[in-house]
Amino acid sequence: MLDRPPRPACLLTDPAAPAGPSPARKLRRWLLRVIWIAVLIVAGGALWNSRWAAVPRAMWEISRMPAPTALPVPVEGVRARQVADTFGAPRGADRTHAGVDIFAARGTAVRSATRGIVMDVREGGLGGRQVWIQGPARERYYYAHLDGWRDGLASGEVVDAGTLLGYVGDTGNAKGTPPHLHWGIYGAQGAYDPLPLLKAWAARPPPASGR
Repeated sequence: MLDRPPRPACLLTDPAAPAGPSPARKLRRWLLRVIWIAVLIVAGGALWNSRWAAVPRAMWEISRMPAPTALPVPVEGVRARQVADTFGAPRGADRTHAGVDIFAARGTAVRSATRGIVMDVREGGLGGRQVWIQGPARERYYYAHLDGWRDGLASGEVVDAGTLLGYVGDTGNAKGTPPHLHWGIYGAQGAYDPLPLLKAWAARPPPASGR
């Protein structure tokens, strides 16, 4: 058989095929996408900085803070040297002490040791009246056996170091014992001894006095 001659180039293109978008149309599409992205960025920034996003914003900020290496005693008027090292001591047949007990007169102010967010305010179980706070590095702080809470304290509140949480008591399984705060810190690996942090705070040099 004889080879057929090649078809003319003009016949290789389907005359009915639609033409691609023009450069002007491509430019308009690109500009619309840029405008929409800019609108979303501005709207997202406005929402993030609004009062409605105060808690998520604080949670993001606090979670990025490093875990503290020194903390003040969370019970007003008590010094680190007055706190006994009872972390890990046996408590019953099947558990150990997952914190320290800070003894003080009933009604003594209990203050947050760190900046954080109140995650729970509840009464029940071994801790009685208690407050849970999520602090720097997502560590959780446990304040238990409270006699009562500060008026208005509620989950979702952003607190600073020194914010009043409640008052020393003997609720929960501490009923009948001398009033005290059970204070625990829970990191990624579970509870750890808070006393070294209190001692580190007490060992800090005093602030220089201004002239």
